[in-house]
Amino acid sequence: MDPISLIFILSIGAASLLALLSARYISLWFQAVVSGTHISLFNIIGMSLRKIPPRLIVSARINSFKAGLKNITVNDLETHYLAGGKVLDVVRALIAADKANIPLDWRQATAIDLAGRDIFDAVRTSVNPKVIDCPDRGHYILAVAKNGIELKVRARVTVRTNIKQLVGGATEETIIARVGEGIVNAIGASETHQSVMASPQKISKLVLEKGLDAQTAFEILSIDIADITIGDNIGARLRADQAESDMRVARAMAEERRAMAVALEQENVAKVREAEAQIPQAIAHAFMKGYLGVLDYQKYQNIKADTAMREAIARTDDVKV
Repeated sequence: MDPISLIFILSIGAASLLALLSARYISLWFQAVVSGTHISLFNIIGMSLRKIPPRLIVSARINSFKAGLKNITVNDLETHYLAGGKVLDVVRALIAADKANIPLDWRQATAIDLAGRDIFDAVRTSVNPKVIDCPDRGHYILAVAKNGIELKVRARVTVRTNIKQLVGGATEETIIARVGEGIVNAIGASETHQSVMASPQKISKLVLEKGLDAQTAFEILSIDIADITIGDNIGARLRADQAESDMRVARAMAEERRAMAVALEQENVAKVREAEAQIPQAIAHAFMKGYLGVLDYQKYQNIKADTAMREAIARTDDVKV
């Protein structure tokens, strides 16, 4: 190959490389320069070599710089991306927090993002509190007042995100469970269900004073009773069940006493029959000893026959009646 052809091929290769750099990197470098954010061309090329999308980092840097967050460096953005974080979401959250005067720094925001929480949604909830249904729609909190009347309650809890406790703080499920427990305790301490129906705001106040948002990722702003429905008379049902149980116990005890009386009666009948079986022997013994004569024995037989006749007549009269 002659020198002229080699120079021509090299020129074409250099032009192609320059075009590629212009398309992928120089345009990003120029965009950063005109935005007032200086990012060297070699740094942008190095991002691609480090498997980091340059356009993502450059866009995040420009957005943060234009929003006044000049302390966020390119290295910070690259480090968070390599750690598996959502760079643009963190930058958007920091911008929103700065505009809303919510204290949030880069280290705290990246920690929340890497913990799996939606940092932008957390900041948005801090600005615009959200409402949590307690419990979910279609369900009720069941509580019983001291007079035994069951109440079915639905509440609505207004919360905002507590940024400081977002990492490691309990979630919405904990808030719902604590509010439900507080409502059950407050209604259970009420003398009658009428007092609860007349002043549901007292229940909300009692529950709110318990500090249910401790160690959670939220701050409870208000608890409102949305619906109260009267349920069953649990007290009457429990008393009826207790009465039925007492009646069964009484029946069992009465049956036990009856069985004991029948057994005693049968025992006495057996003793009488045993004694009657000994009468002929006693009469024979009396004859032998001379304690009983023929006339006395005949008189005894007459009395026995007379007694049997009277018993037969009595049974006949009972049948006629």
